[in-house]
Amino acid sequence: MTTPRSGAQSWGPAPRHIRAFTALKTRTVVERIEQGLHIVATPIGNLGDVTLRALKTLAAVDAVLAEDTRISRRLLGQYEIDTPLIAYHEHNAADMRPLILSLLAKGQAIALISDAGTPLVSDPGYKLIVECVAAGVCVRSLPGPSAVLTALTTAGLPTDRFFFEGFLPPKSAARRKRANELACIPATMVFYEAPNRLAGMLADLAAEIGARPAAVLRELTKMFEETRRGSLAELAAHYSAAGPPRGEIVIVVGPPSALQTVSKEDLDKEIEAALERLSLKDAAAVVAADTGLPRREVYARALRLARERQ
Repeated sequence: MTTPRSGAQSWGPAPRHIRAFTALKTRTVVERIEQGLHIVATPIGNLGDVTLRALKTLAAVDAVLAEDTRISRRLLGQYEIDTPLIAYHEHNAADMRPLILSLLAKGQAIALISDAGTPLVSDPGYKLIVECVAAGVCVRSLPGPSAVLTALTTAGLPTDRFFFEGFLPPKSAARRKRANELACIPATMVFYEAPNRLAGMLADLAAEIGARPAAVLRELTKMFEETRRGSLAELAAHYSAAGPPRGEIVIVVGPPSALQTVSKEDLDKEIEAALERLSLKDAAAVVAADTGLPRREVYARALRLARERQ
């Protein structure tokens, strides 16, 4: 791997005389690819999911930008690609971008990959693309594996409209606040989450956005791939009891149901009836569960009605 030396004014990968890759026991020699930045999707687990175009590009470019060169080296090694790897991640991105742009300005062809899946989805590639576009650098994207789309098409929930949120805040209070902001989005939602936060995240979603169907998918395309479906509350209870699962996790949550189109008048009636027998907090929780409306929205309405009754 070629890396910049301290204080160096120019740097870059050493020239290579043979550019090639091996797939299906066949060694294929490729020509140097056109200059610019090539965004290449890589497998999310199963190395067999890589496309032939991706292999050709990774073999043909002058260098590959990778989040973790140790992970990416396994992919390139599998297909006998010897293109130099250069680390580009959130901790060095600000320093690396000017150096990368200088290489591109000199006519280099560079590929950008993530540890797994399609770059720019929960990784630091976005700012590099913005600066390349501003500098007039040609940017091309090669379609391929994506954990978001793989999970969405496996979950068994509506796919005609979806919203990718990524990771929610790690702390419960901030997480619930953000969940409440997402509650009215009329689409299936896709999240990423760490195993040790999964049960708490599902419980917070259940409390804030109501009783919705969901699916937890882990280790997609790998040997121990698993999909578990149920309501948010059911899934939260399962992982609370079972403990954190292993592997990479994607959560897919269904869109607001028809129940959430309840009229203002009907909502007020339900709240008033609940307030006759319950505290303000409990009344809001019960009505939110019954209607599927966000609890914070129901609580605000219940508070107003309670004040009007005084």
